[in-house]
Amino acid sequence: MPHSVSLINTIAAGLGLALILGFIAVRVRLPALVGYLLAGVIIGPFTPGFVADAGIAAQLAEIGVMLLMFGVGLHFSLDDLLTVRKVAVPGALVQIAVATLMGGGLAFWWGWSLGAALVFGLALSVASTVVLLRALEALGILDTYTGRIAVGWLVVEDLAMVLVLVLLPPLAGALGGSGAEASADPVWQTLGLTLLQVGGFVALMLVVGRRLFPWVLWQVTRTGSRELFTLCVVAAAVSIAFASAALFGVSFALGAFFAGMVMRESEFAHRAAQESLPLRDAFAVLFFVSVGMLFDPMVLVERPLQVLAVVGVIVVGKSMAACLLVLLLRYPLHTALTVSASLAQIGEFSFILAGLGMSLGLLPGEGQSLILAGALISIATNPLWFGAIAPMQKWLRARSSLARELDARADPLAELPMSTDARYLSRQVVLVGYGRVGRRIAAALTAHDLPFVVAEQNRELVERLRENGMAAVWGDAADPSVLIQAHVARARVLVIATADTLHVRQMIETARTLNPGIQTVVRSHNEEEAALLSREDSAIVFLGEHELAQAMTREVVRRAAPA
Repeated sequence: MPHSVSLINTIAAGLGLALILGFIAVRVRLPALVGYLLAGVIIGPFTPGFVADAGIAAQLAEIGVMLLMFGVGLHFSLDDLLTVRKVAVPGALVQIAVATLMGGGLAFWWGWSLGAALVFGLALSVASTVVLLRALEALGILDTYTGRIAVGWLVVEDLAMVLVLVLLPPLAGALGGSGAEASADPVWQTLGLTLLQVGGFVALMLVVGRRLFPWVLWQVTRTGSRELFTLCVVAAAVSIAFASAALFGVSFALGAFFAGMVMRESEFAHRAAQESLPLRDAFAVLFFVSVGMLFDPMVLVERPLQVLAVVGVIVVGKSMAACLLVLLLRYPLHTALTVSASLAQIGEFSFILAGLGMSLGLLPGEGQSLILAGALISIATNPLWFGAIAPMQKWLRARSSLARELDARADPLAELPMSTDARYLSRQVVLVGYGRVGRRIAAALTAHDLPFVVAEQNRELVERLRENGMAAVWGDAADPSVLIQAHVARARVLVIATADTLHVRQMIETARTLNPGIQTVVRSHNEEEAALLSREDSAIVFLGEHELAQAMTREVVRRAAPA
């Protein structure tokens, strides 16, 4: 058996080096993604030593793109997006336009064509969902309202980029493209045909796929074979992506995205995500390695000012635009800073767009190198911006009257109406968070005719609660002004039902300062945190797994005990 096999060499070198450099990156508190990209640089054609097979790496990258987009679709929830639509949809679309204009303006200044400027600007406008999710998980704010805004914002960006991937090939000829994928037919004809094909594919997936694939998954599940279940999930992702390209002319990325969306309709969606995760992660690593192989490190030496300008657009330009947009939509300063830090990087869609732009003859080689350089630097520095949120907010509040006004500006939802019944202003329950747990607590309090005031960060939700006659204030309960407006100083009980674990002690401290005799009831998912809150803050803490185990134990004992 030959020992020089390109496929095996490429996979072994790529995964092995990615493991080493990813481990080093994590140890120095950088995203592992930086290590994967550097692994590609080392085994790429622009650095000395071993050079992997670029053709095979490109095909492995295609599979990685399919599985990445399948994962995005599998986790895409229309309900989650709808809860933050008033900030995520307009914010993301305007931010994409602003960042595209900034990046495109740079490219025009450098003398690039219209098509090159458009692709370059779009590539700089979209952040990495992978990097964002891992950052929010590390901070423990993924399930908070601010975290949902950031994720919803990036979901809208992802959907916009999927549309760009569909529309760019038919428009490439008009934009000056000369690649093999660029169409020479009239723009209106190719655009109309493409939209018709995409519409047919989307309709087929939503009408037939939403019923067929969950049914197929159920039939496979009935066999009891874990291997067949995993094979079914992966086969659906790759097969639908391939069929969409072969039959409807749409991209692998779009096909895989809709495969994930229709698979989400199944009751086994969570299991499908878990079973396919190792394979998706492995091929995602190969995708990032293959992208790193395209990067020429000499661009840092030959074009340092251009690299600096690209990083400035990514880290400063579009982040400031996003921050201003969130503030204009009347959200708190903390939310604005978190969203801006979330967008201070670019990732997977930028690489996909750069590759498509190259294949269409729109983007020059130096453009791809500049995009990759901007990605490497912005991803590496992204943890620094998240770490700077709290100090920046404190510094702005101390030195800027405008920042203080933004945090304390008059808002009809930030305080209870003057017409609020007196029973909600004294001896009431202050309920922080109206999510899945908060709703059930509120329903129980209503059933027992106990007055309560809701403190919630979701502005649209507070509007609906007030329309339904409930007492509610909008804002982050970690801010003392929010609890003051909820009249915590005269409340009987403070219930913290939010998933935000970072600011629980701050909320309790504020409540105890204003009302030393108040009782506090808190939810938690961490045993150490629960013990600390119970011991140091005298809070009554409910640990999710503990309460579930107790309830199940009571039921088991009741059923197993002799009659």
